[in-house]
Amino acid sequence: MATFLYKLGRLCFRRRWWVALVWLALLVGIGAASTAGGAVEDDFALPGTESQDAIDLMEEEFPEANADSIETTVVVQPENGDLNSPESRAAVEQLLAGLAEGEKIVENGVADPYANDGQGLNQDATTARITIDYNATFGDVDDAMHEQLMEVMDEARDAGLVVEASGPVALGEQEMGGGETIGILVAAVVLVITFGSLVAAGLPLITALIGVMTGMLGIAALSTTLGLSETTGILAMMIGLAVGIDYALFIVSRYRAELVEGHSREEAAGRAAGTAGSAVVFAGLTVIIALAGLAVVNVPILTKMGMAAAATVAIAVIIALTLVPAALGIVGKRIFGRRVRKQNPETGVPASLNKNGKDNGGTRWARAILRRPALVLAASVIGLGVLAAPVASMEMGLPDDGTQPEDTTQRKAYDMLSEGFGPGFNGPLMMTLDGGEGVDLEAAAETVSNELMALEGQIVFTAEPNFNADQTMATLLAFPSTGPSDHDTTELVHHIRDDLAPQLESQTGAAVLVTGATAANIDFSQVMTDALVPYLTLVVGLAFILLMLVFRSILVPLKAALGFLLSVLAALGAVVAVFQWGWAASLIGVEETGPIMSMMPIFMVGVIFGLAMDYEVFLVTRMREAHVHGEGSNQSVVTGFNLNARVVTAAAVIMISVFAGFAITSVDSMVKMMGFGLAAAVLLDAFVVRMTIVPALMGLVGERAWWLPTWLNRILPNVDVEGESLERYLKANGKGRDAIQQEREPASVG
Repeated sequence: MATFLYKLGRLCFRRRWWVALVWLALLVGIGAASTAGGAVEDDFALPGTESQDAIDLMEEEFPEANADSIETTVVVQPENGDLNSPESRAAVEQLLAGLAEGEKIVENGVADPYANDGQGLNQDATTARITIDYNATFGDVDDAMHEQLMEVMDEARDAGLVVEASGPVALGEQEMGGGETIGILVAAVVLVITFGSLVAAGLPLITALIGVMTGMLGIAALSTTLGLSETTGILAMMIGLAVGIDYALFIVSRYRAELVEGHSREEAAGRAAGTAGSAVVFAGLTVIIALAGLAVVNVPILTKMGMAAAATVAIAVIIALTLVPAALGIVGKRIFGRRVRKQNPETGVPASLNKNGKDNGGTRWARAILRRPALVLAASVIGLGVLAAPVASMEMGLPDDGTQPEDTTQRKAYDMLSEGFGPGFNGPLMMTLDGGEGVDLEAAAETVSNELMALEGQIVFTAEPNFNADQTMATLLAFPSTGPSDHDTTELVHHIRDDLAPQLESQTGAAVLVTGATAANIDFSQVMTDALVPYLTLVVGLAFILLMLVFRSILVPLKAALGFLLSVLAALGAVVAVFQWGWAASLIGVEETGPIMSMMPIFMVGVIFGLAMDYEVFLVTRMREAHVHGEGSNQSVVTGFNLNARVVTAAAVIMISVFAGFAITSVDSMVKMMGFGLAAAVLLDAFVVRMTIVPALMGLVGERAWWLPTWLNRILPNVDVEGESLERYLKANGKGRDAIQQEREPASVG
C-alpha cells in the first residue's frame, strides 16, 4: 500500500491543478445537489422498547394525532391571593385568549385550567397548569412562535400574574454557540507556531474545510433520500474538521521533513503520502470503525449520526491523500516561512528543521521517561485511576428543565410546577390500554386508574382517559410523586411494567404499556447501558486486529486499547466530578448539577477511541519505522518522539480547543457536557497515555514490544505502514537513501 500511495502522491503533485479542479467541481456539484434536499425531522425512535411500541400503537389507533407534535406548558401563579379571585381569573382568561392566537396551535389546543372542575389548578388554587398543543414539530419552532409566546406572557405579568413556560417553543431556536469558530482560530494559531509559515498553517485548515463542506453538503443532498436531519451532521462537522486538520498536518509535516532530507518536491510529496499517508489510512479506518459501530446501539438517529460522521472521515482521508499533495505543489517554496527560506535561497529548503541544533522537546521528553520508565508508568496509571474514581458513583439519565440555569423561564416553570403540583407533573407517564373484542375499555381504564392511585406515595393523580374512535384503545396520564430524572421514578416505571401491567391485563383483558417522555428517557438510558459492552467489544476487537496488522505486534495494540480505556474512564470521572458533584462547575458556566447524560459513555467510547488511535498510529508508526530500519528499542522510541511529538502535540491542542470551545460557549447543558468530556478525554489520552505511558511501557518491554508469533506473522497480510516495501521499491529504481544527495535540485515551483 505504501508504494501505491507513493505513486498517488507524486501523480497528484504533478497534476496538482487538475486535482484541485476535480475537487472544486465535486464540491460545486454536491452543493448544487444539496439544494434539492428538503428539511427532514429527527426520527427519535427506540426500536424494541416498550415506550416505542406504545407510540407505534398510538400512531395506528389515533391517526388524527401527530406523535411528533410538540407541547408547551405555561405555569401561572397570582402575585396576591389565589387564582379563583375575580381579578386573577380575568387575567388568566385574557392569557388564554392571547395564547390561542399563537401560530400552529391546534383547534382547542390551549387547555383551560378552570375546566373539568378546575382540573388544571392545584389544591389551594395558587398554581395553574396550562398545556398548549401545537400542530408542529421541533424543527418547525421559529423565533416568531417564541416571541409571540413571550409577548403574551409579558402582558399577563403586567396584569398581576407570575407566568413562566417550558417546552420547545419557550426555549426557541437554539444556536450552537460558536464553539467551532473558537476551535478554528486556535487551530490557526497552533499551526502557525508549529510550521512558522502562514501558508503552511493555512493549507491544513483549507483542505480540512473543503472536506467538511463536501461531507456536510453530501448530507444535505441525501437528506430526503436517507432521512438525514440537520442534527445528523453535528457530529460529522465536529469530527470531520478535527481529523481533517490532523491528517493534513501529519502529511505536511512529513513532506517538510522529506524536503530537509534532500528530496525533490515531487519525491518528497510521494514519500510523505507513502509513509504518513499510510498512517492516515489506518488511523482513519479506526475512526470509521468506531463511528460506524454506533449502529449496534440500534437507535436510528445515532446510527445515522455515526454513518454520516464516518463518511466525512473517509472524505478527510481521501482529501489528505490527493488534495494535500496537490496543494503542496501549488504553494511551492512557501511551505516554509520567509525567514527559513533565507537560509537557502536557491531551493527555499532549510538545512535542518531544528533551529538551534539542540535536541527538541520531544527528544528530551522521551529520554527523560526512558530513564525511569517504571516510575513514570506507575505514577501515570495511579493518576488516571484517581481521576476515574468518581465513575463508581455516576448516575445516568437525561437532563430536564430542572438542570437549566435558575434565571431561565424553563427552570422557573419547572420549580413552580413542582411546588404547586409536585415534581412528577414535570414528567407524567402515558399509559396506553390496548383492548380487543369483548373488552369493556371504560371499565378497564377505571380499574387501571384505581390501581395506579393505590400506589400510595408513588402516583398522586391520574387524568381522565382518552378513547379512540372505535373504543379499542385508551390513553391516560399518571403523575408520579417524584421528578422525571429521579431514581424512584425509574423504579416506579419498572414496577408498573413488570408487576402491575401483567396483573391488570389478566383483570381487564387490556394490554397496558407505559410511554411518554419520562418512560422513553428511561428506555433510552437502558438501551445505552445494554449496548455499551457489545459496542466496546466490537470496536476494540476490530481495531485490535487492525493495529496488529499495522504494527506486526500483539503488545502494541493491547497497550493501545488498555490505555484508551484508562483515558475514557478518567475523563468520565472528571465529567462526574464537574457535572454531578459540582466541582469547579462555575468555571465553565455549569449552574446546575444533575445526572450524567445516558449516551455520554457510549458516545465518548466511539469518538475518543477513534481519535486516540490516531495519535497511537502516528507516534508508534514512526517508532516502528525506525525499528525496521535497524534502530534499537529505546532509540526507536526517541526517534519517534523526535519526529512526531511536536506534531501530535499540535494536533491534540487543536482537538482540545475545538471541543472546549463547545463546552465554554454553549448554553445547552448536553452540548456543554459533551464538549467538556471530549476535551478532557483528548487531553488525558494524548498527553498522559500516548505521550507518557506509551514510551514508558515501550522502554520497559524493549524488543518484546514487536513480538508476533511466527505462525500469526505468516497468515497476517503485510500492510507495510512503515514503508519497508516502499524503500525496496525506491532502491530498485535508484531512489533509495543512498541516492538522496543526487536528488538535490533547485525548487522551481512557486
